[in-house]
Amino acid sequence: MLKRVIVAPDPGRMRLRSATRAVLGIGPAAALSGLAGGSLPAAVVGGLAALLALFTVTDTTVKGQAVTTALLPAVGIPVLALAAVLHELPLLRDVTFLATVFAGVYARRWGPRGHALGTFAFMTMFAAQFLHTVPGQLPMLYAAIALALLVSSTVRFGLWCYERRLTPPAVTAPPAGRGLARATTRQALQATVAGGFALVAGQMLSADRWYWAVGAAWWIFVNTASRGEALVRGFRRILGTVLGIVVGLFVAVPLHGAAIPTAVLLAVCVFGIFYTAAVSYSWMVFFVTVLAGLLYGTLGVLDGGLLVLRVAETGAGAVGAALAVLLVLPVTTHVTTDAWIRHALRCVHACAAESAARLAGSPTADPAPRVAELESLLGKVRQTLAPLTHPVNPLRARKARAAHVLRLLDDCAREVRGLAAVAADPDASHDARLTAACRRVELTVEALFAPGDAPGDQAVPAAQHGAAEPALAHLHGLERALAELAAPLRSRTREPLGA
Repeated sequence: MLKRVIVAPDPGRMRLRSATRAVLGIGPAAALSGLAGGSLPAAVVGGLAALLALFTVTDTTVKGQAVTTALLPAVGIPVLALAAVLHELPLLRDVTFLATVFAGVYARRWGPRGHALGTFAFMTMFAAQFLHTVPGQLPMLYAAIALALLVSSTVRFGLWCYERRLTPPAVTAPPAGRGLARATTRQALQATVAGGFALVAGQMLSADRWYWAVGAAWWIFVNTASRGEALVRGFRRILGTVLGIVVGLFVAVPLHGAAIPTAVLLAVCVFGIFYTAAVSYSWMVFFVTVLAGLLYGTLGVLDGGLLVLRVAETGAGAVGAALAVLLVLPVTTHVTTDAWIRHALRCVHACAAESAARLAGSPTADPAPRVAELESLLGKVRQTLAPLTHPVNPLRARKARAAHVLRLLDDCAREVRGLAAVAADPDASHDARLTAACRRVELTVEALFAPGDAPGDQAVPAAQHGAAEPALAHLHGLERALAELAAPLRSRTREPLGA
């Protein structure tokens, strides 16, 4: 499993760049916050603020990222103050914590900025419980947040802003809805119910560390859109936590908070969190768990019993999340995958049409943005199908069908990329057959989701496309892949891809 993470593709070494920059931004931010505040809590809060700023702020433009980063204190400072004031009022504190959960998830409807601000608000509340924050500490912690964001922003936007040289990624809007049909509304309610269950169960396990259960429930809902995704993420969170606890017993506990080795290992954990986040949730949680153990060691409260309690609290949060996604306005995996597959196939047609128009001589046609959008959409499809292709899924027929769909969609993407590359060639000439082939692509995409019989293969014979006609060859391959998708997507006798 670790080998798959290490050898996973890293186009442009973006994961390596992000992880390295995180270490360079978070380490100094935490150190300066601690020195300025004269306390370990200031260093912890400063380090957390810098980590969240670099990890959760994902606007598509550098300017948008800077604006979102500047807005983080606007949500973090009031929440921190509220948490400190309510520290001695458990009932009001718990209600406020759950309200923060709801608001944080609900804010995701406003895109990356809403997600970042909601996450920062929740984690500020979480940190206040972790540190048992009281009103007298607020000025010191406010200064730590401001200083940490200043330091991390200097690294991100000044010293190493590699995003300025990159093409902004395509924005993929989630399938829309209104009211309770909207995913963010449902998830906000589900997360609140899960948080309530986790809060009660967590307090039964420990009156001091109950917030770990709420935190586990919260993070299970991040970047998920269906009950299948949430259940798989819960499983992966428990797995990552258990692995992290095992390492913590043999690494963090013996250190007893020794400054230099702890600082080195904290840097390793920060690097691991950023490097693995995009490819393995389990390994990301592993590094988070080890990091938390090291922090408890610096606070002087780490022992084996605390680490075992962490596993129990994580389990309580995972159970709460599982019950919520199964019982509270459940969103089936099939509904989510169907929406994203439709979106991806529409994009496939748009890519082919733009390429054909470019080959026909249109000066405004450009398939490149559509190809980038398709790659992003296929990432969403893979994410939503992950519960069906996961090794623990016992439904072999659905697993095989989901894997078949992914292979055919990858074939579509490969043909579209090839077609776009041909269209970019200034020597490519117009062929009337391109228009006819693109029209067949459009009809096939429409037939895949229209009522009635499954579409047949309407592509012209491959023999008509020679090596001298690469555009037509790519279109033929695209038609063939789309026609083959009819079996898993349109068969009347099939079960849904996901339940």
